[in-house]
Amino acid sequence: MNASRLALLLAAAAFATPAAADFDSCVASLRAQAAAQGVSGATFDSAFRGVRAEPKVIELMNNQPEFKTPIWDYLAALTDDEKVAEGRAKMREHASALASAEQRFGVDRAAIAAVWGVESDFGKAGGKFYLPQALSTLVCMASRRNDYFRGELMSTLKIIQRGDLDAADLKGSWAGAFGHTQFMPSTYLRLAVDGDGDGRRDLVNSPADAIHSTANYLRKSGWIHGAAWGYEVQIPDSYSGPSGRTAKHPLSFWEAKGVRRVGGGGLSGGGSAGLLLPAGRDGPAFLVFKNYDAAYSYNGADSYALAISILSDKLRGKPGVQAAWPTDDPGLSRAERRELQRLLIARGFDVGEPDGAVGQKTRDAIKAIEGQIGMPQRGRPGAKVLNALRGR
Repeated sequence: MNASRLALLLAAAAFATPAAADFDSCVASLRAQAAAQGVSGATFDSAFRGVRAEPKVIELMNNQPEFKTPIWDYLAALTDDEKVAEGRAKMREHASALASAEQRFGVDRAAIAAVWGVESDFGKAGGKFYLPQALSTLVCMASRRNDYFRGELMSTLKIIQRGDLDAADLKGSWAGAFGHTQFMPSTYLRLAVDGDGDGRRDLVNSPADAIHSTANYLRKSGWIHGAAWGYEVQIPDSYSGPSGRTAKHPLSFWEAKGVRRVGGGGLSGGGSAGLLLPAGRDGPAFLVFKNYDAAYSYNGADSYALAISILSDKLRGKPGVQAAWPTDDPGLSRAERRELQRLLIARGFDVGEPDGAVGQKTRDAIKAIEGQIGMPQRGRPGAKVLNALRGR
């Protein structure tokens, strides 16, 4: 039995008997809290019928890719040529909804499509966790952020009671985000809008509703119509000034520091900008403006905001990141990840379907290969492992 499987079984065991009783007691208290917020007992009981704590939710909470995956791996899978081709096809398919959302909210259609692509792979990966189960597990069993998830659970129950969506449709991420563009339930209540004119706000079954709602979210987050999110720049080898999204200064400040735009030309853009160094001084650098902040607000991670921003540029026909990342082991596109999985299967490893999604079985197989070629055994899908399996 591998270590990860054992850890999951131990976690499941920890949820048994006394923990299960604790969970049931917690759910009972949540029923009273929901009633105080206007949720009927019938709605609550229906939503929680058969619900038990889900240990996988806690495991995923402690392993969030935005904060643990190297930036070059994160972007390689989310902004590859395949994603761009899929995005352009979706933009053609939903051109009317994107155009009307852009006109209604003043948010660029490529940015909306980029959020859609990163959040759910254009609706193909919306999540599998039943929201009342996932959120109640986080409220009752997680060691942090319990109050936050309690609020999201109450919002979920209000969505069900209002009849906006059927409870069965409320499946999403471990944290409770759902629909084509992965709104949290409280965000749904505040910002979801009807995009297709049917009088409902259905982010699960209506791409138009999700497109318009995402545009509304970005506008409320400070999106400036017609402005750029930012662009790639070069910094001097001797640079020792400020960096970070929030350390904003006028462009004249950055010019005086020797910051220059990649590809030539002077610095441009409205307002102040921050200098983003997502891999440190030896990697690519970016000046970022207010629209980058709007993308950042969607998830609260620079890797995420940069993925949205780079993908939106590539959907417009602009190039991706030009400077090299500071690694001798680049990240893999989804096509390369599928190739890696097929090569692992050919070596006798059980990694499941070669779909490009790197789950625990794939990571365990990669660890074995890393050990064979003298690399630290991290289970990371990188170019070195792929080339070793190719026989290079």
